[in-house]
Amino acid sequence: MRAHLARVDAVIVQAVIAGALSFAHLHDLAAAAGQGGWKAWAYPVSVDLLLVAAWHRMRAQQRAGQPAGGARLWFLVALAASLGANVATAGLLDLDHVPAWLRVVVAGWPAVAFFGGTLLAHEPRTTEKPSAPAVSLDLDTEPSALPPLVGESHPASPPEAASAPAPAAAVALPPALVDRVQALAAEHRATTGQPADPDVVRARLGLPPSMTASVAAHL
Repeated sequence: MRAHLARVDAVIVQAVIAGALSFAHLHDLAAAAGQGGWKAWAYPVSVDLLLVAAWHRMRAQQRAGQPAGGARLWFLVALAASLGANVATAGLLDLDHVPAWLRVVVAGWPAVAFFGGTLLAHEPRTTEKPSAPAVSLDLDTEPSALPPLVGESHPASPPEAASAPAPAAAVALPPALVDRVQALAAEHRATTGQPADPDVVRARLGLPPSMTASVAAHL
């Protein structure tokens, strides 16, 4: 638990530091471009709010399985404004002599941000896809008790008993095997005084169970 809180605290501290630096860079660039007083402080708030709003809407649309092209576009616009201000104030731009085109971009940003924020706010609300209801099947439930599918009807009553498999038909045995069957049967009758069982004779000959009828036909 403590390790989790430590990780959360580190993330929050890092986010606060990065946000403060970006906020300061945007303020300095706006002030250098002629936006003094409270207006210079409003520019970083506008950029950061558009960035967060676009990110939130983009993630919500992706979770709902809907296209997020519009939200992604405004997220990239706000990211470019924030990143551009950070790079421009890193010594690559003389803040005492800001070019005219950058003054135009800074002066036109409020209209762009207002338009983007309005579009994001008036997009239809996203709803996540409903998950399919879980269906539990009791394995002990009789098949006749289950509800029928669409277009399917269960029979009125299950069959009482399965039909017994048909006995295997007798197969003709070779003469040598017939002699061996009859010899074993005669030996059994002489020893026990009882007729030989076809299964016993078949087993002594090493034949499969399907040959019982063939052996019985020659006893």
